[in-house]
Amino acid sequence: MKVATLFSGIGAFEFALKRMNIKHEIIFACDNGGIEINYNVDREFKHIKSLSSWQAQKTYVDKLYEKMTTKTNFVKRSYLANYNIDESRFFQDIRLFDGTKFKKDKIDILVGGSPCQSFSSVGSQFGLEDARGTLFYDFARIVKETQPKVFIYENVRGLYNHDKKNTWKGMKEIFKDIGYDFYDAILDSKDFGVPQTRRRLFVVGFKQSIKGFSFPKPKKLNYKAQDFLLDNLKLGNFSSKKGELSLDFKKGSYDPKYFLSPKLKAYVMKGGTKSFYQKPEINLPIARTILSTMGNRHRAGIDNYYTINGRIRMLTEREAHRFMGFTDDYDIVVSRAQGYKQAGNSIVVDVLIALINSIIEKVNIS
Repeated sequence: MKVATLFSGIGAFEFALKRMNIKHEIIFACDNGGIEINYNVDREFKHIKSLSSWQAQKTYVDKLYEKMTTKTNFVKRSYLANYNIDESRFFQDIRLFDGTKFKKDKIDILVGGSPCQSFSSVGSQFGLEDARGTLFYDFARIVKETQPKVFIYENVRGLYNHDKKNTWKGMKEIFKDIGYDFYDAILDSKDFGVPQTRRRLFVVGFKQSIKGFSFPKPKKLNYKAQDFLLDNLKLGNFSSKKGELSLDFKKGSYDPKYFLSPKLKAYVMKGGTKSFYQKPEINLPIARTILSTMGNRHRAGIDNYYTINGRIRMLTEREAHRFMGFTDDYDIVVSRAQGYKQAGNSIVVDVLIALINSIIEKVNIS
C-alpha cells in the first residue's frame, strides 16, 4: 500500500497500518512541527515550481527554514524515530509542497487534517481558489495534484458549524470540485475500543465512484480508563494483536513527580469562576479528551486526574499516548512537554484502524 500524510504529526495513520501488519510504503510525510516563519508564499512557491525535482524543492525549503529559525521540529524527530522513511521524504511546509512531483507514485491513501479556518465565499462559488490562504486549500490542492485513490480528512466536530456553516459548505464544494465522491461522519474514540471521549469529523473521499460507503459501526468498549494507567499495566504490556489492543495486567511504576502537590491539588480541584464553571470530576472511567496542553495542568473539570493510594496525579506522557492508541512499542523521543503536545494533537489510532478496514472493503488498496 502506497501512503502519504499531510499534517503528519506523530503518524497515527502510519501506526494504524503498523498495528494491522499491513505492508506499506510511505511516499511522503509533511509537518512543520508548529514552527512559524514569515515569507512571501506566492513568490517562494513560484520558485519551488521552477525547480526540476522534489529533492531540489525539499533542499530549498529546508535551507529556508534553517535561515529563518533556530527552532527544532520535534514532530519530525518523533516521526523519523518511529517509521520506515528516509529523511529526504519528510517535508517541512505544506504551503511550499509541490504534489505534482508525486502523481506518478500512484498513492493509494492520502491522510491529513488541517486547522479549521474560514475562507472567502465571494461570489458564493466555493471553488478551490476561495480557500486560498488557508491550510485546507493546500490539503485540497495536494489531493488534486497527487490524485490518490482515497483520501481521509480529519478535523474537530465543530467544523460543521464553523463560520455559520459556511466553511463546511465551501469544503464540500471543493471536495466535489477536485473530483472526489466523499462521505463524512463524526466518530468517537470510545466507540472503537479506547476509553476516551474524543469526537472528530472524518471525511473519506474516493477518486472512483463506489456503490455506497459505510463508516465503521461502534463496538463494545471492553476497557475503562484505569486499565490504561501504568499502575495497573506496566510499561511494555500495552500492545496489540492483529490490530486489536492487548493488555497484560501487571502493575507498573512511574516517577512520583506526576502526583499533585497540595497547592496544585487545591487549584485543579476548583470549579472555576462564576463566569466559567465546570464541575471537578476525577477518576472518570472514560477519559476526557486528551489535550495538547495537558502539561499545563488544567482544572479537574477539563483535564484527567486519577487517585492512586489516596493521592491525585495527572497522566504521564506514556499514558497520554496509550489513550491515543499508541502501544508501548511507540518510541517517545522528546521532552515531557512535547510528549503531551504531540499526543494531544494526534488522531486516535483505533479509529483509523476501523476506518481503514471499512475502506478496504470497498477499494482494492492493499
